[in-house]
Amino acid sequence: MAILRFKALELVQNRKRIEVHPPSSKISDYYSINAFGIKQMKYTLSPDIFEKVDYAVQKGKPIDNNTADAIASVVKIWALEKGATHYTHWFQPLTGSTAEKHDAFYDVESELEHFKGSALVQQEPDASSFPSGGIRSTFEARGYTAWDPSSPMFVLNNTLCIPTVFVSYTGEALDYKAPLLKANEAINKAATKVCRFFDRNVSSVHAYLGCEQEYFVLDRALYTARPDLVMGSRTVFGHNPARGQQLDDHYFGSIPPRIYDFMQDFEIECLKLGIPVRTRHNEVAPSQFEVAPSFEEINIATDHNQLMMDVMERVSLKHNLKVIFHEKPFAGLNGSGKHNNWSLITNDGVNLFQPSSSARENLQFLSFFVCTIKAVHEHAGLLRASVASAGNDYRLGGQEAPPAIFSVFIGKQLTDVLDELEHNGNIKVKKGDNMYVKLGIDKIPSIIQDNTDRNRTSPFAFTGNKFEFRAVGADSNVAAPMTVLNLAVADQLNKFTSAVEKEIDNGMERRLAIIKILREYIKTSKPVRFEGDGYSEEWIKEAAKRNLPNVKDTPRALKAYLNKKSIQLYKKYHVCSEREMQARHEILLENYILKIQIEARIMGDLALNHIIPTAVAYQNKLIANANGLKGLGIDNGAVITTIKEISKHLEEVKVGVYEMIEERKRINKIEDVEERALAYCDDIKVKYFERIRYAVDKLELYVDSEEWPLPKYRELLFLR
Repeated sequence: MAILRFKALELVQNRKRIEVHPPSSKISDYYSINAFGIKQMKYTLSPDIFEKVDYAVQKGKPIDNNTADAIASVVKIWALEKGATHYTHWFQPLTGSTAEKHDAFYDVESELEHFKGSALVQQEPDASSFPSGGIRSTFEARGYTAWDPSSPMFVLNNTLCIPTVFVSYTGEALDYKAPLLKANEAINKAATKVCRFFDRNVSSVHAYLGCEQEYFVLDRALYTARPDLVMGSRTVFGHNPARGQQLDDHYFGSIPPRIYDFMQDFEIECLKLGIPVRTRHNEVAPSQFEVAPSFEEINIATDHNQLMMDVMERVSLKHNLKVIFHEKPFAGLNGSGKHNNWSLITNDGVNLFQPSSSARENLQFLSFFVCTIKAVHEHAGLLRASVASAGNDYRLGGQEAPPAIFSVFIGKQLTDVLDELEHNGNIKVKKGDNMYVKLGIDKIPSIIQDNTDRNRTSPFAFTGNKFEFRAVGADSNVAAPMTVLNLAVADQLNKFTSAVEKEIDNGMERRLAIIKILREYIKTSKPVRFEGDGYSEEWIKEAAKRNLPNVKDTPRALKAYLNKKSIQLYKKYHVCSEREMQARHEILLENYILKIQIEARIMGDLALNHIIPTAVAYQNKLIANANGLKGLGIDNGAVITTIKEISKHLEEVKVGVYEMIEERKRINKIEDVEERALAYCDDIKVKYFERIRYAVDKLELYVDSEEWPLPKYRELLFLR
């Protein structure tokens, strides 16, 4: 293995940059050339066919067979011109990644390329091997993928990819997209009702998302020389280098040349696919970077994030690099997340979280603003569950990642506005009075984006004209947390509408009714608002007093999916049945178990087959040296001390690994999946991972660097 490490280092030293040549100097010349969505349909379909498609997309209605055939015919011609030989239904099963099964356009019998509307609209992939949480038995293989016309099709690797939902034969959702689409519709209806208190012309409201994606990039040779990275995307061992991120010199620094070439290359491919990548920069940790797109409708943004990760993986290999999306690949350094910037925008382009110069519009802003805070307070546990994963557990609460306690940061000026609304409850508005002035609402226009500071330790922060959901993990499918957020806010908006209408029916003037309900919400949701340091011990104690959940591990966080309030929320909006919720809970627990199990096996393999033999061999050299010194009458005390230290850490590694193996055998016999997940968390991860790692990392310091088998942090992070 030592030979492999040094071969990898030699390869890194001899790497040459791969030149990247954009198709044009102007992005507008090639943007979206490999995507086929509503815009492309408008120019290629007949007006009557396009009208049917547009209506189906806007209203969520099915497309008839004749219309599907017309679309399929046009899409086939377009795809063949792009070099596509196959087509596939591209879906997002509960594995967390994407899936596809390719079929050829070419028909052997007719010797022609065929693509019918039926193949566009629906396919029947084998569903037996995808996670179903007990909804489907292994012998029940049938599942269906159904086209989502709201998300653009695209050509990638000579294949026409058709975004679809994935459901079982009996109708249960087996993917992330189907629930998200239903949650999107729920918030559309709920937000539109609230908007009509202020503007009767609003006909729809769409959730928008801008997803900042953090990631690490390593040289491919160094990556492949680390079995833990290859098998689990995380270094289970590795002593921190003398220089890490403490100088803050990597953040926003000059992008390393090979990384710049890689960024430019994957951005070009993304832009061709219609993914609006916009921002790139170095992140805080060495070899950590970020890419951020422009805002899009949340369903399209989710698809594009999944597709972008796939493109980044493919392009990184071309540059002899490896991109890593794991939330915490390196101990002691910043982890990676997806900062989900979420907003609500009306059909006429009004951002409902943007204060304006109009006092009436600011009352509308406050309605959505306060209802969102109230929703987070009501469903903090469910939001925490939506970002729970084995990888994210390592990240939350460390190195700029938000803590597991869900709170909302809104900044001083908006805090002052809400405080004034809360306490200014006895004002009397006479005819002709400007109620907005008396309530302090006229002050809001001065609040612009730059006046709302950022809080890096807040899981959910208002950042000027949007909320930033910062707790989402870098490797996650954003559909899960955004489904929860949309549902929670939709439900709160519906409750708000009902409460206001009840006051109006009782004779209260509409604006005063809105203020009355907002004041109640401000008071009841106040515990979730926090402006300070989320890492402080004081906040942990204060959060406990406020009854805010502080769930630090995934198995316990996932329990929120099965509480009565969560199940009722999903059922109320027909997003998931109780059976589907139970299935998803089981799937997530199984995934957690497998991830921790794999990491435990990796630790055992590396320790027994790589670390211990290397340390013993080096120890033997020291013993020979000690005996030689003794024979010459030279003091060998320092060498003997080193030998003893190595022996101590070797024993700790060996005992720890064998004890962990026996514990795994015991835990694997536990039938109840939740009990097994808790055991893997408490009795494997918590009890052994740090203990074994500490001893191995100490051995890394003692053993001659020329003999250490694994690329070290200083090599992984600083050599490109």
